[in-house]
Amino acid sequence: MDQEKNKNAFSLAASWFVKWVLNNKAVSVLVIILLIQVNLLLLPRISFIFEPLRAFFSVMGLPLVMAGVLYYLLIPLIDWMETKKINRLGGITIVFVVIVGLLAWGITAIIPIIREQTVSLLNNWQVYLASFISKIDTFFESEFLSGLQEQLTGGEGSISSTITEQVGGFFGPTVTGIGNVFGMVSTSVLALITTPFILFYLLKDGHNLPYHIMKFVPSNMREQSYHLMREMNRQISQYIRGQLLVAFFVGLMFWIGLSIIGLEYALTLGILAGALNLIPFLGTFIAIIPIVVIAIVLHSPFMLLKVLIVFGVEQTLEGRVVQPLVLGSSLNIHPVTIIAVLLTAGSLFGLPGVILGIPAYAVIKVVLVHFFAWYQAYTGMYADDYNPAPKPLVSDKKKKKLLKRKKK
Repeated sequence: MDQEKNKNAFSLAASWFVKWVLNNKAVSVLVIILLIQVNLLLLPRISFIFEPLRAFFSVMGLPLVMAGVLYYLLIPLIDWMETKKINRLGGITIVFVVIVGLLAWGITAIIPIIREQTVSLLNNWQVYLASFISKIDTFFESEFLSGLQEQLTGGEGSISSTITEQVGGFFGPTVTGIGNVFGMVSTSVLALITTPFILFYLLKDGHNLPYHIMKFVPSNMREQSYHLMREMNRQISQYIRGQLLVAFFVGLMFWIGLSIIGLEYALTLGILAGALNLIPFLGTFIAIIPIVVIAIVLHSPFMLLKVLIVFGVEQTLEGRVVQPLVLGSSLNIHPVTIIAVLLTAGSLFGLPGVILGIPAYAVIKVVLVHFFAWYQAYTGMYADDYNPAPKPLVSDKKKKKLLKRKKK
């Protein structure tokens, strides 16, 4: 009798445990979160396990990144050539020959000009900056502006000294960084040799990679995993191609504009503007600083007006023509989110974080969106679409964009 009572009590306790713990979705989610936190806590203690990976990426990281960027740039061309009855290997060969030809032309025609202008600019930058500060001092010596200066600085120091500290603080590390970049050229020989081989095999066999990866994914997860991979690939490819094309056109527009108005170092400053444009929002405004300094130091105030006109035309063409045509709204990221990502990634990882923060955020966003869709289907807590908050007003233009995105 006692054994039967104990058996019934055990059965009751087991059914309660199954009902309120094992079959409880909220408890399951909490347990998963707890396990993730435990793993994160233990990760620093077993970091030695990842030393081989760290060594691998320290050697192969740069070639892989360079080959990946070039792959996303060239793969549409290779696919297009394949549709025109040119076999894949032949198309890759043609593209490589063209790239080698362009590199040879650049080394003989463009690189010497860039090198000469860059060396001259770096050697004379401190002189230009001192002259710029002197002219700012002269400008603020007028009676009205000296009174305004006292109000702005509280009688401590001057606006020009503040500008000196800020500009010097920015361009000091920048010039040092540029010097370090030139110093790293000798250590990047391995990357330059390895990248073409990785790129060749990516262009040749990269389209078959998803098929082979899916073999390692459980059968019941393959469809969702494939859609996730495809969406991540789409986001990365569109961002890389879009940003590099926009940066190219920005550099080209600055070069043409500065050459027309007769500003020194036009080619180097155009390339700098294009490269800095890879930093969303802030890059172009940072690039305009040395342009303004050179315009003020080496020319009359009328040249500054010309520079501002060039900048205004470039911004108008970039915002109204280049970005809508090249980038569109593929990433669908709010500007405030972009600024927050840039500040956070820059604080954590420096310049690489600023450049790679947006595509990394786009990939993480895709993963979280797919995870949340799975969580919605799993829990069933979001079946009802009822929302008491007022619906946002959507303009006709935005409705057309959303409709176009859904069709894609």
